[in-house]
Amino acid sequence: MKDQLLTGLFTRVLPSELMWQVKTDEKVVYLTFDDGPIPELTEEILQILSKYNAKATFFCVGENVARNPEIYAKILEQGHATGNHTHRHLKGWSTGFKEYLEDVETAGKYIKSTLFRPPYGLITYKQAKMLSKDYRVVMWSVLTKDYDPSVSKEACLASAVQGTWPGAIIVFHDNIKARERVVYALPRYLEHLEKEGFRAEKLTVSNTDD
Repeated sequence: MKDQLLTGLFTRVLPSELMWQVKTDEKVVYLTFDDGPIPELTEEILQILSKYNAKATFFCVGENVARNPEIYAKILEQGHATGNHTHRHLKGWSTGFKEYLEDVETAGKYIKSTLFRPPYGLITYKQAKMLSKDYRVVMWSVLTKDYDPSVSKEACLASAVQGTWPGAIIVFHDNIKARERVVYALPRYLEHLEKEGFRAEKLTVSNTDD
């Protein structure tokens, strides 16, 4: 309930251009992974996705792409999408307008994508409005909280399962803090999707275009 109230607040104070789900009647969900790429987890996630023939979107931090270009290349080679997640994983609410936009621009030198997600989901109206001119700003339908050590791996899985509906955007992380919960929840969630007749797809310009 708390997350639903927070999402409702965001949708009232942020521009309408922000995307919280994909409009579709098909049994498809959109898996997203924030913060990578990192050698400790991203490649393992790619292996799990490959096993289940699932596609996803990786919202990457520019610094991590610069440090791990070979892993970033693997994401694209395996047919997944990428998105800009700023260069230094900045909080929009505590970062100046100019600095924030310049940081996104720097990340864009490494991440060739018109998709953007603000770290922590924290972005000001002015920042979001400006970025919406060049990017599709993607939020989420379900935040699994896999990064939170107080959330059990079972609860992380349950959040994803309960939030499964046509067009849902599910947030996981390829962040070392999330490793235990992601490695547990992701394969079990993909098995659940198969059982329920859902498929996992990546975000594209066409399916994010209202």
